[in-house]
Amino acid sequence: MTNIIMTGCSGKMGASIINAASARSDVKIVGGVDLVAPQNADFAYAKNFSELDCQADVIIDFSNPAVLDSMLAYAVEKKLPVVICTTGYSEEQKQKIKDVSAQIPVFYSGNMSLGINLIIELAKKAASVFGDSFDVEIIEQHHNQKLDAPSGTALMIADAVSQVRENSEYVYDRHAYRKKREKKEIGIHSVRGGNIVGEHEVIFAGQDEVLTISHSARSKTVFAVGALNAAIFLKGKAPGMYDMSDLLKN
Repeated sequence: MTNIIMTGCSGKMGASIINAASARSDVKIVGGVDLVAPQNADFAYAKNFSELDCQADVIIDFSNPAVLDSMLAYAVEKKLPVVICTTGYSEEQKQKIKDVSAQIPVFYSGNMSLGINLIIELAKKAASVFGDSFDVEIIEQHHNQKLDAPSGTALMIADAVSQVRENSEYVYDRHAYRKKREKKEIGIHSVRGGNIVGEHEVIFAGQDEVLTISHSARSKTVFAVGALNAAIFLKGKAPGMYDMSDLLKN
């Protein structure tokens, strides 16, 4: 049994993870942290980590970048592994996450879906085959409540492509540009509307042919299951940075 503290327990993803955990026998939510109390919670709840009183094996964070410092401080103090699923971090915050991984295990991914992580590998492979002879454009769509743009997943895809395409430059939309597209560009475009769970499309456009790789998330359950599997994976691991590629190898 893996006992879990859920950061952001009252949010939509928090609720999805709680529901997914309730249907399993290998995990249990024992604590939650959020500014708003969750409804009908059967676990310890607190508005901040300083008030939380429970024993756990792992923290799953699906909250807000503003919570990062207090969560990491609590995790280091209690020597708890952390599964970080929140997106929208600054470069400084990302560095803090890396620094903390020297003391505790940290699983960090902008998307917990198995399908998305397969797309990332496929996009990387396509980029290595096509080189700069194909233009790369990434389009992501999410619900109208999502705060960050582009999505963390779109940036994960772009980062994977840039690993095999030297001197890549990210271009966000094109309204501010009046010039021909350069080969080094990776276009990234964001759409926000309705209750779209998550749509990601990677376009490789060459001369007389176009390759499109796409993924559609139909519910938040795919991310919840991935986060719970990551928590189980991380329990008992040595300090360090882990991601979905490590989980897939396990």
